[in-house]
Amino acid sequence: MKEIPLYLRCFIIVMSKLKALAGETALYGLGSILPRMLNFFLLTPHTNIFSLAEYGAVTKLYAFVAFVNIVFMFGMETAFFRFANKPNANTKRIFNLAQTCVVLISIPLTLLFIVFSSPIAAYMGVVSHPEFITWLSLVMLTDALVAIPFARLRLEKKAFQFAAAKIINVLILLGLNLYFLKVSYDPSINIGYVFLANLIANAFFILYFLKTLVAWRPAFDNKISPEMLHYAYPVMLTGVAGMTNEMFSRLSLDWWLPTDFYKPISNQAAVGVFGACYKFAVLMNLGIQAFRYAAEPFFFSQAADKNSPALFAKVNHYFVIVGCIVFLGISINLDIFQLLIGTDFRSGISIVPILLMAYLLLGVYYNFSVWFKLTDKTYYGTLITVGGAALTIGANFLLIPIMGYTGSSWAALLCYAFMAGCCYFLGQRHFPIPYRMGISFIYLASTVVITYAVLAITLPNQWIASIFHGFVIICFVGAIYLLERRGLKSAIVDQR
Repeated sequence: MKEIPLYLRCFIIVMSKLKALAGETALYGLGSILPRMLNFFLLTPHTNIFSLAEYGAVTKLYAFVAFVNIVFMFGMETAFFRFANKPNANTKRIFNLAQTCVVLISIPLTLLFIVFSSPIAAYMGVVSHPEFITWLSLVMLTDALVAIPFARLRLEKKAFQFAAAKIINVLILLGLNLYFLKVSYDPSINIGYVFLANLIANAFFILYFLKTLVAWRPAFDNKISPEMLHYAYPVMLTGVAGMTNEMFSRLSLDWWLPTDFYKPISNQAAVGVFGACYKFAVLMNLGIQAFRYAAEPFFFSQAADKNSPALFAKVNHYFVIVGCIVFLGISINLDIFQLLIGTDFRSGISIVPILLMAYLLLGVYYNFSVWFKLTDKTYYGTLITVGGAALTIGANFLLIPIMGYTGSSWAALLCYAFMAGCCYFLGQRHFPIPYRMGISFIYLASTVVITYAVLAITLPNQWIASIFHGFVIICFVGAIYLLERRGLKSAIVDQR
């Protein structure tokens, strides 16, 4: 039998690894995308029951939670992956060390927030409901306590168990929301039902990981623990800066928006519109999160492979392609998607394509960031993300007064483009990876042009519009398939 050429063997190995990554991404998608997709559908009852201002309060409080959650977990998930993948690492020992750090940080912070719940509630605009802060503090605590157990499932490639836990949790959350809001609604609690349902659903995680949590033993290693904390704190700072990029606009709108900009609605009501429309863009971010769950341990496990740079380049290439398809599919069908939210909230729907592209570039940044994670130079990630946060704050400050929440959307796009660019150029100096930047840019630019060209076409009714949009998506996917197949054949011919 004729021996398979070396280049073809390498190609087969790379594609098999990509197939494995895709399979894991699909499973993690069940545990990340599907639950959040189900949660996304709560947007319909929420925006039809709550007023613009009430939904604005929900948006602000969850922005607060997103920031604090980063501190609770302190970057220990990434540290756990890094140290558990080191040669001869004792995974059980590393788990105990990481969980100990999370517990020692999260419990005191939870108690602190509960003690000061009244002033925090006043600052967040829910002065008569300090219990909301208590419930959300306990939500953050449960999130933190199960973060490392979830990370261990990812490390051990138990994607099914990961997905099952996430799906059951969101089904409980969905059921409780519908029960509280449709069956047992008390106007005095109002938006508090959203937080209470979250807390009860999170209690399921404690039960799910009860055996793991009971088996955990507090531990501290004089050598490893400080190294893990030293590795993790830049990741935590990066997370805080990253959350500034994602959530800061939901807080700053209320600060910097002129009082009569969206007259007659209030600034808090404008935050509600922005928060509701933002949920559509989060659909892109959900895919990115599912990809990250699978890719982070995958990247670490492939670090020692001499072919890893080429593999990482292919991962990013196909990531961009899938991201472009998602961008097009959502953007040109916003006439359908907007029916999921209350009519009062639809005035901000035009910001969705801007935010979708921002999140797509954030996903590209995550791919580029592999170099500083594998070389233990995580401080570069901190510097890049802090720079992005500074740009976010500055851009929001300048753009909100003149463009409203559209300005916040452009600020997000500018920030993530800046971060991806910085990470790419620094990475090529320290850990060169042969990314196909030219074709990636062509795909991104073409997708944007096609999207806005389609949106500019006015059709007589919804049925014709939907058929036309479906036809555009099919043609787009078909064109990509033909281009990629041709490129693959050319590469094989060139090798010969």
